[in-house]
Amino acid sequence: MRRSLFAGAASAVLAMTWPAAAELKFAPGEDARFTWQNYEDLKKVDLKGETLSIFGPWRGEDEALVRSVLEYFQEATGATINYSSSENYEQQIVIDTQAGSPPNIAILPQPGLLQDLASKGLLVPLGDEVAGFVKENYGAGQSWVDLGTYKDKDGTEKFFAFPYKADLKSLVWYVPENFEEAGYQVPKTWEDLQALTDKIVADGGVPWCIGLGSGGATGWPATDWVEDIMLRTQPPEVYDKWVRNEIPFNDPAVVNALKIFSDIATNDKYVDGGRAAVAATDFRDSPKGLFGIPPKCYLHRQASFISSFFPEGTKLGEDADFFYLPPMASKPELGQPVLGAGTLVAITKDSKAAREFINFLEMPLAHEIWMAQSGLLTALKTANKDAYANEQLKKQGDILVNASTFRFDGSDLMPGKIGAGAFWTGMVDLVGGKSPEEVASDIQKSWDAIK
Repeated sequence: MRRSLFAGAASAVLAMTWPAAAELKFAPGEDARFTWQNYEDLKKVDLKGETLSIFGPWRGEDEALVRSVLEYFQEATGATINYSSSENYEQQIVIDTQAGSPPNIAILPQPGLLQDLASKGLLVPLGDEVAGFVKENYGAGQSWVDLGTYKDKDGTEKFFAFPYKADLKSLVWYVPENFEEAGYQVPKTWEDLQALTDKIVADGGVPWCIGLGSGGATGWPATDWVEDIMLRTQPPEVYDKWVRNEIPFNDPAVVNALKIFSDIATNDKYVDGGRAAVAATDFRDSPKGLFGIPPKCYLHRQASFISSFFPEGTKLGEDADFFYLPPMASKPELGQPVLGAGTLVAITKDSKAAREFINFLEMPLAHEIWMAQSGLLTALKTANKDAYANEQLKKQGDILVNASTFRFDGSDLMPGKIGAGAFWTGMVDLVGGKSPEEVASDIQKSWDAIK
């Protein structure tokens, strides 16, 4: 599931134009972490007198961060940049494009929305050359090309969306001190993870903290579990068919993934508070068990954002750390799959400045400026990983770059009534005692009912 937290009035659209002489966050040439040759190359692009309008999802602190990146493009090329956003950005971009007043660039975290815009002829193809760049220069490059490829209004598949700023979900969090005291090792395979789970129980501990509570969205954390398990048990093509309902939800491959999760989440010995606590515990509170004395649990699977809910003063890398949710040794052909999300950049109104902006995003510098300030992960292999603000982000970046397959959060790709409805409630039913087969059939019935 995508988590979007935006500040400001619900109906407000924020627009900002920056002065030509912007104050750059990092002085060109003064920090060896950055690829300053990119800035020199940008200076050779003359966009004086051109205005580039960009519409994106970032507000508040994130808007300040993206602004710090855009300032380099503006300062070097002479273009004037207008950036705007809205808390209801999904609806706003549809209104603007259909009204014939689109921005030059639209940045969105929903591939499904971009596919819809492309099918209506409201996106401009980026071209085979850009697609080739992504394939060659991104970790799991073909995955990212596929993510940005949609059918146009004639039904022809074309590359429309450039990946910029990724989110990583395939993580397990733990407290290094707890592992050290108990003599536990970070598992390298799923089988090792299962053995560690059983070892913790044998030692009198509880392996997992799991919380599915999220108000009206209760259940969504379990969808990420199932998606990660699907990528570790099935080829990515099967995952793709599943999220498109080309194989049903009650297909044996999906039922198997549900069962693997259920075997963990409904085992009273495996989960802090037992199975009854799983749906009742808020996902923001669930990692707190890691930090108890003694710990209430040793493991917590959740995306990179969860560290925001750790106890105040927690030092990542010392008080808490993470490891990649490991692949199954019995499925070596599946490599190192990664589940995540991210934003995609599309041209909604073509111009020279828009094309040059896409070229800018191919440059390591466009990633490094944000990397150095936290909040941005990238699968771009040419970006200097030493630019990351800390070692934890660097480790997460390595996971993305070294991934064999990247797949977008499946529930976000499914129709809203499924991915943000029946799938959520089905996960609550699953931990409540319904069998994986029953839950899968119920979700499929909901999908079949969509007209």
